[in-house]
Amino acid sequence: MNAAVRFAALPAVALALVLGVAGVQVAAGGGDFRPLAPADACADRAATPSRADGIEGLTEQLVLRGVDDAACTLGVSREALTLELAQQDEPTDAQVDALRDGLRSAVGELADEDLLPPSSSLVDEALDGADINRFLAAGIRALPDSVIDDALPTEDVLTRAIDELDVRAILSDLDDADALRDEVEPAVMQAVRDELLDRLRNLV
Repeated sequence: MNAAVRFAALPAVALALVLGVAGVQVAAGGGDFRPLAPADACADRAATPSRADGIEGLTEQLVLRGVDDAACTLGVSREALTLELAQQDEPTDAQVDALRDGLRSAVGELADEDLLPPSSSLVDEALDGADINRFLAAGIRALPDSVIDDALPTEDVLTRAIDELDVRAILSDLDDADALRDEVEPAVMQAVRDELLDRLRNLV
């Protein structure tokens, strides 16, 4: 075969290769492929059990539900809300209000489902690593669980922590589409620890 014939055959060879690849994709189900649609933020979703316990696990559940609730209020998907926040210099008042209200709603949902742990079960975790006088810490640890649970209902502690949270500052720090949970969860966790410790001090 001379060079001119080989050159003329190249388009046919290329077409045969393309058709071969397309045939393999169709045979593997590629003909039915549809891009995944974003989940409806307003739809009820089965709660994914947290792999963490204590304040960390509780915070994870709060943020998952709270962000979904905020996205639903704003009429967008969770993914769209995250992208919008990452592309803005400052969150809007509506976004700030929606996230705070979403977190509050999440507290209520967990309370209604009887999924809030007693506040006494969170005390050791709140004290570990806290900058607090060791005698005061010992006094707090010596309190009976019943005293702590009666004085500090978990729903009340969480609600106050969310009210004190600087939601605008948290949302302003987002710089990419994956940062929403990474920024909100630690901030909520710290707010819960601070609120719990502050109120435990008053019991001793």
